[in-house]
Amino acid sequence: MKTIKHIQVRWLNIIGILLILVSCSPRQRPTYIIAETVPTDPSIEPTATPFDARPVYPPGTLVDYTAQSGDNLDLLSVRFGTSPSEIRFSNPEIPEGVTTLPPGFPMKMPIYYVPFWGPSYQIIPDAAFVYGPDLLDFDLRVFLDSTTGWFKYYGALIQEKYRNSAGVIRYYAENYSLNPKLLLALVEYQTGALSNPKRDRAKEESFLGFENYHRGVELQISYAADLLNDGFYRYFNGELTSLAHEDGTIENIDPWQNSATVALQYYFSQIYEGEAYKKAIGPDGFAKTFRELFGDPWQRDLTVLPGSLTQPQYILPFQKGTTWSYTGGPHTGWGTRKPWAAIDFAPPLQTQGCVETEQYALAIADGVVARVDVGTVMLDLDGDGDERTGWVILYLHVAEEGRVKVGDRLKQGDRVGRPSCEGGKATGTHVHLARKYNGQWIPAAWSVLPFNLGGWVPVQGAEAYQGELVRGTQRVRASTLSDSASMITADK
Repeated sequence: MKTIKHIQVRWLNIIGILLILVSCSPRQRPTYIIAETVPTDPSIEPTATPFDARPVYPPGTLVDYTAQSGDNLDLLSVRFGTSPSEIRFSNPEIPEGVTTLPPGFPMKMPIYYVPFWGPSYQIIPDAAFVYGPDLLDFDLRVFLDSTTGWFKYYGALIQEKYRNSAGVIRYYAENYSLNPKLLLALVEYQTGALSNPKRDRAKEESFLGFENYHRGVELQISYAADLLNDGFYRYFNGELTSLAHEDGTIENIDPWQNSATVALQYYFSQIYEGEAYKKAIGPDGFAKTFRELFGDPWQRDLTVLPGSLTQPQYILPFQKGTTWSYTGGPHTGWGTRKPWAAIDFAPPLQTQGCVETEQYALAIADGVVARVDVGTVMLDLDGDGDERTGWVILYLHVAEEGRVKVGDRLKQGDRVGRPSCEGGKATGTHVHLARKYNGQWIPAAWSVLPFNLGGWVPVQGAEAYQGELVRGTQRVRASTLSDSASMITADK
């Protein structure tokens, strides 16, 4: 409940901003004031992380900012309330045509203050969030065997296959592309199941606090993974700028925040309120549990997305001269929410639905098969056979019969397997394609680096699965009906 003092401070902030705005002509650039950011020292912050820790900045104040993984001019302009051109004006050393900014790059950022920012405390780095290079020296089974809680003895049937506790965590970590340390730390923070040997089966229906749906341990983990990705990628893509709490409070996200921290803030805002929420996102909450289990993640903060990221040259995933349908515009890479990293193609079929085809989905670039599972092929493009590093392409709904095997080395245009309905949910035969870099999903229609397939670039629609593929003046509309407007022919 907001206090009278809280409301008075808010109105004083707003009135101050309005007075400053009135004094500046909209046709003139505001006078820049160099301001230092408020230092963050986790060792001295209280358990209940305070909000509104930053000062009120006059419009156009230049503040210090250090580029983080995945930062780009479009994204930073959304977070700081400015524009790409204004950022360039203040940082003339930024080269033209840059995609991602190099992590660690120092900048002067024009800022336009919004009241009631959330905390500046950063919980974990992005490298500790994604299924990436941070895991190269981590053995999931060995770790679970070292724990004393009941969870290490847990197992479940997923995709018609029994999986032990490591298998359950690995399944959701690999497919959602989430760091298993993150999932394990959530399990321990919320349930104590890694340290408590006593199992309370009565509480397992809502294992992670979601009471009305996804009942059971593994489905609760799956739902949590979906929520975490939703928060991470909506913030990463500039679509999430505030959090709405149950009590009606709107928490504007601190523009210095990283995507992993915002994902956890978003996640915990769905479960906790008041002091429980503030503790969860502070240094004595989830972050403390993570440190106790795996050490300080900031001491091993590996870069996820480097500066000036580019993708290899891709082709359409079907044979030259053949015509397929673009059946799905940008939609979720895995799960039901963001990121919209995937697009779908279907071969020509006599009837709709889940029917067999003799057509093959092809390798869109050279690579080695890093993993296969039910309906799934992961093609690793850097050749080391590890999907946690470099560019990786997910093929989903690939039929088991005739499918490639782990370790197979493919050239661009080689067969991967036949499209089908196997793996996940599908209403018709098709292949689902998505890309990742160092374990992080890359949105298909990302303005910085769209999923370019032989010159064809996705344009996002208002809803998932909608949109177009565009190449120059050519446009193809996504349609699950495989109508004429959705047909696309691979160049000969």
